[in-house]
Amino acid sequence: MPRADEHFDVLIVGAGISGIGAAYHLKTACPGKSFLAIDALESFGGTWLWHKYPGIRSDSDLYTFGYGFKPWVGAPIATGAEILKYLGEVIEENGLSPHIRYRHRVSRARWSSAENLWHVEATRADGESIRFTCNFLWMCQGYYRHAEGYTPDWPEMETFKGTIVHPQNWPDSLDYANKRLLVIGSGATAATLIPSLAPGAAHVTMLQRSPTYFFPDRNRNKLADTLRELDVSEDIVHDIVRRKIVRDQAKFLKRSVADPDTVKSELLRGLSAFLSEEEIAKNFTPSYRPWRQRIALVPDADLFQAIQSRKASVVTGEVERFTQTGVRLKSGDEIAADVIITATGFNICPLGDITFEVDGKTVTFCETLTYRGVMFTGLPNLAWIFGYFRAASWTLKADLVAQFVCRLLNAMELRGAKRVSVELRPEDEGMELAGWVDPETFNPGYLQRGMHLLPKRGNKPDWEPSQDYLWEKDALPRVDFDDPIFVFDKPGGLRKTG
Repeated sequence: MPRADEHFDVLIVGAGISGIGAAYHLKTACPGKSFLAIDALESFGGTWLWHKYPGIRSDSDLYTFGYGFKPWVGAPIATGAEILKYLGEVIEENGLSPHIRYRHRVSRARWSSAENLWHVEATRADGESIRFTCNFLWMCQGYYRHAEGYTPDWPEMETFKGTIVHPQNWPDSLDYANKRLLVIGSGATAATLIPSLAPGAAHVTMLQRSPTYFFPDRNRNKLADTLRELDVSEDIVHDIVRRKIVRDQAKFLKRSVADPDTVKSELLRGLSAFLSEEEIAKNFTPSYRPWRQRIALVPDADLFQAIQSRKASVVTGEVERFTQTGVRLKSGDEIAADVIITATGFNICPLGDITFEVDGKTVTFCETLTYRGVMFTGLPNLAWIFGYFRAASWTLKADLVAQFVCRLLNAMELRGAKRVSVELRPEDEGMELAGWVDPETFNPGYLQRGMHLLPKRGNKPDWEPSQDYLWEKDALPRVDFDDPIFVFDKPGGLRKTG
């Protein structure tokens, strides 16, 4: 039989960068609340613990990918090990360890309106079933399935005599020394892998269906260096540099939309120090405008240095089928390989493969409507962190959401409310609905494949998941919980406030 229920005011699902941030904000802004974060993995870190492929690093700068409350003091683009160290320091410095449990995989979450409680079922790594109840459920588990990366079903893959590996499932035992490696894909993962693999491999070929925008830059921040030379404290360095990066990213995104041809020319010109005009035209000139997909930052131009050394090369083409010795392209060309690495993306998994029920009815997440990308119609006492994924860093949104949720919890306490949900106002009825993200604005493959799994958005700011940090950093703190969107329960029944 399952162990007797444990109860917490707030249960956090996930102990990665979002869950740790949520725990910090709860402890500092809601000191009277009991809370627990649970994670299926053996330790903290989420993505940064799971991924083991060579060279694993951030594709966002750590001044904005790190927390606002914890200064970053290293190089802007950090390795997975450096990020884990940073997260460990946050846990230790803020006494969060007693509030985190590992090896607990959540399988089911059931909301009871009669009790105003979530009932959460989990299984420990040793097979024991654990049950929790909580007043508020905070989903910080990320948005893709760690255990299973996305690999297209190419014809005749089973005929290949070598090894096929997805970076999400990189085996410790893989020996690629002096072997021919084929990396399929051209995103941030491929750009990370290739310079790390090239020195030990016989050769690395990057095969891309179409080119990606890359931005080579020194892995340093001149402003941060200057401020440190002036003996400015790290708290102030972090804040100033963070603000400047946010502003610069917003300006660049705005220019990319308003004048895409000029920005495209600038990005391609930035490659001319490393590649010939012919190579740029053939393999590094995308057909889409900048920022319709993420721009892969290449620290210290290491990808291009690998290409210059002739230890790596790039081929643009589509796979027709696998062969015993590699792949055959639709052009008729063949690429020989001993190891094929499918850096082809991931599978969206919005609520962690957890079954959700509200009063006995299974929730279909894609039928809900999002309130600012944080709360969802039909799901009381629940918040979700889905960070920025376009020009701004994920954690900028995670910090904002954490502050919002803590304000909401404190507002519930002031009202004596046990339940809060979001509902359409009369003026919202009949508004136009669409998918989570406008594909004309941002259309990476993983979002297009998984859009049917995500909630709907409306065409009003309250019902859209914004990607504009500069707007949202002011808008979210100003949210008025007396707005009739919010429905709080009161003794004697459910009623709207305001």
